[in-house]
Amino acid sequence: MVIGYTSGVYDLFHIGHLNLLKNAKGMCDKLIVGVTVDELVTYKGKHSVIPYEDRAEIVRNIKWVDAVVPQYDMDKVEMCKKLKADVLFVGDDWYGSDKWKKYEEDLSKFGTEIIYFPYTKGISSTKITKALKAVRGE
Repeated sequence: MVIGYTSGVYDLFHIGHLNLLKNAKGMCDKLIVGVTVDELVTYKGKHSVIPYEDRAEIVRNIKWVDAVVPQYDMDKVEMCKKLKADVLFVGDDWYGSDKWKKYEEDLSKFGTEIIYFPYTKGISSTKITKALKAVRGE
């Protein structure tokens, strides 16, 4: 059985999120999704519009998701080890960065492969947030 893992905030859930989860599930038998807790979102200098419990419930009810776990920190290596993940799925905007090269090196020691998916063109949570602020006159 191939276990896949991915994580994200999943605030303002959009088609890009759905595409990532669908594609990830197509490459594993069990897809586990980490949803970032509110405290970690704040630590990253942002604020979620939708509270953690609601975001986790939305993701949990996506048909390609087999399990949801809270993401309390950014340590992908420890989470993959804990979950015994064979594959870590992530957006390709991280490809080639020093941080992710290190993840590739560290995860390969445990047999975990990183697969980078292309982002859905023209869509992002940041763009949605900006559009909402513009509509509201903020």
